[in-house]
Amino acid sequence: MRIRPLDGILAISLEQAVAAPMCGRRLADAGARVIKIERPEGDFARGYDQLLAGESVYFVWLNRGKESVVADLTQPEDREFLLAMLAKADVLVQNLKPGALKKLGLDPDELCRRFPRLIACSISGYGEEGPYAQRKAYDLLIQAESGLASVTGDASGPSRVGVSIVDVASGLHAYEAILEALIARGRTGNGAHIRVSMFDCMAEFMSVPLLQGLYGAPPKRIGLSHTSLAPYGVFTTRDGVPVLISIQNDREWRALASKVLRRPELGSDPKFATSPARLANRPETDGAVQAWFSAHDAAEAIAKLDAADIAFGRVNDWKGLAEHPHLRMQTVGTVKGPVRMPAAPARWPGAPDPASQSDVPALGAHTAAVKREFLGAR
Repeated sequence: MRIRPLDGILAISLEQAVAAPMCGRRLADAGARVIKIERPEGDFARGYDQLLAGESVYFVWLNRGKESVVADLTQPEDREFLLAMLAKADVLVQNLKPGALKKLGLDPDELCRRFPRLIACSISGYGEEGPYAQRKAYDLLIQAESGLASVTGDASGPSRVGVSIVDVASGLHAYEAILEALIARGRTGNGAHIRVSMFDCMAEFMSVPLLQGLYGAPPKRIGLSHTSLAPYGVFTTRDGVPVLISIQNDREWRALASKVLRRPELGSDPKFATSPARLANRPETDGAVQAWFSAHDAAEAIAKLDAADIAFGRVNDWKGLAEHPHLRMQTVGTVKGPVRMPAAPARWPGAPDPASQSDVPALGAHTAAVKREFLGAR
């Protein structure tokens, strides 16, 4: 059996909801042993819904391959239990409210001094400093506060990105920072306390709209179109199928004009020949493309776009994804039975997808065994 990259790494995760569990799941997918510490009532994401035979979609998605240990950190004996685990751990992930662990006598900075090889990663809404540090922060709140919602949707108004992009991005930023810290520890022998702010993650994602605004060209909401390129958007075929095409440069525009639209003169027309010109004349540019789509059914249109090597994609919904020929699915075990879900994106030659080796833990399923391991018989 192939050794996975993080085999032998022990991670303790004080996690709840989405961001830290995403980080923990990626660690587990890569081979780390992840012990998930849950309150006696459990990670509240267990109760987000009951769609999977009583199990939560969110929880099943994010918690495969982990061990669940119940601990009440307000109790001295459970704090000692946590410290016993951290004495042998490589990584601590936590997304409790800033200052919550310090109030319990478990300040991550102090833990890193006590256990010099420990890599602690704290995920929070706004970080641990600054005027918003103590604010509650959830995915949609940060989408709004960071300006992400202002560039999402169409001219009718701001919109939420349809998935938990803030939480997912924060979890993945935390994961990559932990990997960097593991590499650094391999050179120096020293751990670190990493801090990841959800707001900072979205500020990074908003770099282009921010810079556009600061330098005089604030972005507008234009739905499934591109602020800087044309034609780059959705066009509807004669039989009512929405297809999104992407023209990135003048060479691709000439190919579209001559090989698909059968109007090669558009490739050299000054109104359309360059990307800035097409953008300035977007209504006419898009109108010429839509006229062609309106005269062709989806199957024929897609075949011609493909033959001309034009980038395109059908505008699918969840059902289109479920039926997509490129979708890879894996089975994950739960206490209520197997669940099919998308496989992990990263693929290693000759190795099975992580989900095929992982189950989702029942609340506290590993508490007794882990206590015996770290505390001995008591």
